[in-house]
Amino acid sequence: MQILIQIPDEIAQSLCAERPDLPQAAVEALALEGYRKGLLSEHQVQKMLGLKSRMQVHAFLKENRVPLNYSLADLDQDVKSLALFEERLPV
Repeated sequence: MQILIQIPDEIAQSLCAERPDLPQAAVEALALEGYRKGLLSEHQVQKMLGLKSRMQVHAFLKENRVPLNYSLADLDQDVKSLALFEERLPV
């Protein structure tokens, strides 16, 4: 989907002084806010920004001071997955 955003030229110039690629900055801000509010998953952020891995998403979030949405249920699932993986390792 394409979205057209109109802002006054003087504001755009101020914003471009900080981030020359203003359209990319807007997409990143939208992705960050969507993730922060729980509207977007890590995978959706990855897809939206064209990142290649989950680790790149984590780095992007960290760089922008957005904590991971990682619940106790996520931890429990990761522990179960690790246990299954360990069971399959050759002894």
